[in-house]
Amino acid sequence: MQSEKDVNHAVEKYADMVWRVCFYHLKNRADTEDVFQNVFLKYMLNEKPFQNEEHEKSWLLRVSINACKDYLKNFFRRNVVSIDTLREIRAELPEEHREVLEALLALPVKYKDVLYLHYYEGYTAAEIGKILGKKDNTVYSLLSRGRELLKKRLGGAEIGE
Repeated sequence: MQSEKDVNHAVEKYADMVWRVCFYHLKNRADTEDVFQNVFLKYMLNEKPFQNEEHEKSWLLRVSINACKDYLKNFFRRNVVSIDTLREIRAELPEEHREVLEALLALPVKYKDVLYLHYYEGYTAAEIGKILGKKDNTVYSLLSRGRELLKKRLGGAEIGE
């Protein structure tokens, strides 16, 4: 179990990143907050020490993504979608980024994750491969195919690196 000091430090340092990853996958505030709490509960209960801060950050990213996926599996089993949730998502997107973000969110998960980690979190393909447990060349392929799909959805606009 992590010490209270370690948990507080992790929350202060990584809370924004974990919240963004959860919101990015779950697309509403209430579900994001639930999964966010579960991620840091898992962090607190984790007994294995981290090798360094990058290992800790990668672990939190992986746990966040997996927790969101598990939550979504359960969510779709219930087949419940609130109209208010859809309105909330639309209201929170900045107008100038809405089109790109909506196109990104419409992509299949395998492309969405690598594009998000690369462009929003600033990870290299090698780092993304370690986080997602994929080979570097697989990540490069997913980035390339994801960019092409995003380009088609945006009507041929170039996607910057």
